[in-house]
Amino acid sequence: MKKTILIFGLLILALLLLFRLSNYAFVSGNIQNEIVIAVIAIVFFIIGVFINKRTLQKEAVITNQIDHKKLEEFGLSKREYEVLKEIAQGLSNKEIANKLFVSESTIKTHVSSLLVKLNAKRRTQAIQIAKGFRII
Repeated sequence: MKKTILIFGLLILALLLLFRLSNYAFVSGNIQNEIVIAVIAIVFFIIGVFINKRTLQKEAVITNQIDHKKLEEFGLSKREYEVLKEIAQGLSNKEIANKLFVSESTIKTHVSSLLVKLNAKRRTQAIQIAKGFRII
């Protein structure tokens, strides 16, 4: 946070100096100063793009991590977790059963167990809760 404030403070200071330089160039009629101003403006543009890309990359990294401690707190088994991930992909009980090579009634049992452990009433609510706790 302190680093960001320092960077923006220095950018504002440089901008103020740029305005003073442009005022001098206007009064003196010297064209070389205008070239310097254009170069400084291009540098500011590149710095802004760099800062923007850097902050966007940090946000993407943070959101993709799974919280394994919360997963253990809910007490989900490996199979229940697999079923939860398949539910999140929008698969029905029958499709999940075919994919995991178990019966449909087994999947129903796992889904009802998931709903109890996540304190949810519906499959969609279970997915919302799991995403809120960064389990999936």
